[in-house]
Amino acid sequence: MAAPTKGPRLGGGPAHERLMLANLAAALFTHKSIKTTETKAKRMRPLVERLITFAKRGDLHARRRVLAVIGDKTVVHELFTEIAPLVELREGGYTRITKLGFRKGDNASMVQIELVLEPVSPKPKSAKKTAAAAAASAPVEVVVEEAESPADEAPVESEEQAEAVEAETAEVDAEAAPAEEAK
Repeated sequence: MAAPTKGPRLGGGPAHERLMLANLAAALFTHKSIKTTETKAKRMRPLVERLITFAKRGDLHARRRVLAVIGDKTVVHELFTEIAPLVELREGGYTRITKLGFRKGDNASMVQIELVLEPVSPKPKSAKKTAAAAAASAPVEVVVEEAESPADEAPVESEEQAEAVEAETAEVDAEAAPAEEAK
């Protein structure tokens, strides 16, 4: 038997709380953003995150587990076909809670909970990992073509830049020579 959650039951027993959170999650998946009290949003967030994780898996068992929580097949279909592909690369944090102030009637703290559907940009690899990956990869051939005339080369503004360009060409030629001998 599952242990009941600690704290107040959001205005009813555990069964009423489960149904209320399931209805809030269904509304969130349908509208992508809803306005509710802070307590309900904080209690709903783990449920929504878990359901989206099931949707990302996308198999039949995951669909049936989501259907056990949210009874509406159209909402579950929307979750699996529209929302899951948008958050496929995101590793968590599918919701955002923004405080809105206090409700006029009972001074309850109101928030807006919304799905984070923006594409995630992958984190840049660290320098150590990229250097190790470059060292592990096979050697790459470097082909250097000579310029036909000085007019084809890029204009050089100073003698220091000209010396730097010559030094780089000498390094490339030195690296290319052992690669040609290995053939």
